Amino acid sequence: MGSDGSGSSTSATRYSEILGTARKAFLQGKPKSVEFRKKQLRQLHKLYEENEDALVAALATDLRKSRHEALVAEICYAKNDVANTLMHLKEWVAPEKPPKGIMFLLDDVSIYKEPYGVALVMGAWNYPITVALIPFAGAIAAGNCVVLKPSEVSAATAKVLADLIPKYLDKECYHVVLGGVPETTELLKERFDYIFYTGSTAVGKIVRAAANEYLTPVTLELGGKSPVFIDDTVDMEIATRRILWGKCMNAGQTCVAPDYILCTKEVQDKFVENAKKVLRKWYGDNWKNSPDLCRIVNDRHFQRVIKLIKSGKVAVGGDSDASEKYISPTILIDVKGTDPVMAEEIFGPILPIINIRSASEAASFITSREKPLAFYIFTENSATRKYLLENVSSGGVCCNDTILHLSVETLPFGGVGYSGMGAYNGKYTFDTFTHTKGCLARSMNPLGEKLAAGRYPPYNEKKTKSLVSFMKKRKGLSFHYFPHILMFTLGVLSSFAFRSLAKKQPGKILNLVLNFPLKKYF
Repeated sequence: MGSDGSGSSTSATRYSEILGTARKAFLQGKPKSVEFRKKQLRQLHKLYEENEDALVAALATDLRKSRHEALVAEICYAKNDVANTLMHLKEWVAPEKPPKGIMFLLDDVSIYKEPYGVALVMGAWNYPITVALIPFAGAIAAGNCVVLKPSEVSAATAKVLADLIPKYLDKECYHVVLGGVPETTELLKERFDYIFYTGSTAVGKIVRAAANEYLTPVTLELGGKSPVFIDDTVDMEIATRRILWGKCMNAGQTCVAPDYILCTKEVQDKFVENAKKVLRKWYGDNWKNSPDLCRIVNDRHFQRVIKLIKSGKVAVGGDSDASEKYISPTILIDVKGTDPVMAEEIFGPILPIINIRSASEAASFITSREKPLAFYIFTENSATRKYLLENVSSGGVCCNDTILHLSVETLPFGGVGYSGMGAYNGKYTFDTFTHTKGCLARSMNPLGEKLAAGRYPPYNEKKTKSLVSFMKKRKGLSFHYFPHILMFTLGVLSSFAFRSLAKKQPGKILNLVLNFPLKKYF
């Protein structure tokens, strides 16, 4: 279901109708059934499998993304996320049984997993499948109804998603809306129960301000300048390949792409020398003709990125073609921290190098700026790694490689400060769209009532001391496994009692065993 973009009032009416349909379905409990969720996730997986060529073609239209990157970084990545969710969903939705204190020994303490309601997922244009449909799938898994808003910048992929999702998924619970800034502005006026946004920090602020109207919780997956630290202990050939791979993938239009390098002048020279060899091996003598290099998404972004090349001195690359929105992988040296290329997230295939003398100087440089979404540490020195991990705050860290920490499904992915708030990935996506509801179910056992009788008036010193004693936290004392310990203890005592009775009255024990009513239990 897509917006026709015919006017803000028309859009507002349509969005209200969409929200009404979704909320009605949610209140009727339709998306809450675990079997229903699994069915929808299987359908989403089927969508990926049956429409691979259409999705690859759309990505090629939007970004001239190669089939390799389209499959590895988008379609198969999202498909594996759904498969992982299906494998673990039964475990994730089950109520948790946290430890409990002595005051609640006879009671049931549980944490229930509850969907928020109707969630809005706003995707980005750089990975228009991954960053839209992975949170979309997580919201489904958590039992929410979902409105998906793909980025209008990646128009071809957005249209494919708007066409395909209603064909595969429930039309009452899951909706896709299209449109630009005016339509998005109207959409954000609606009351959602959760908003998940991926994109720029500037727009992230707008989204959060809109969410504040109804105190709607949000996850903001933003970006920032993700630094790379390299010292002289690494294998420079391997380090160069891994850094350039992270930078060149999707033409640097990745929120966690290496944004700039911090290293000594000696390390810089080795890196530049190796980079020339690596890029020639990957893309040949004419890089523009390589089918493996993406293009900048549109003219506006091309003009923004191309201006940044004027900072410092070009050591590698520096070529461009406006007619194709092509910018070659480019390495800049003699860059200062005050240059334009260091003032904003690059989001393109340009890699500036800032010279520093030590890890501590690198840490000081990074911490003087907004917190990055990712930090890449290239060193074989464990002390240096430990120092940087402890002294630099970032959304995530990858040591001796780039970007791959996102593929570890047991690690959370998200920003901190200006690089975002909240996290997702694997179970963390399910958790993001889940309200954890604590529940205490008190026993009506007279013993429990007797133990807690001190809470009732009239109060006196004895009652106060009794309650304070029960409430006191005692180190090492846990009743989480108390039922198991109790059954074990009773089993041991029963065994001793049985052996004692067998010695005193063996005939009675033998008769009891021979006449035990087995048929009653089998």
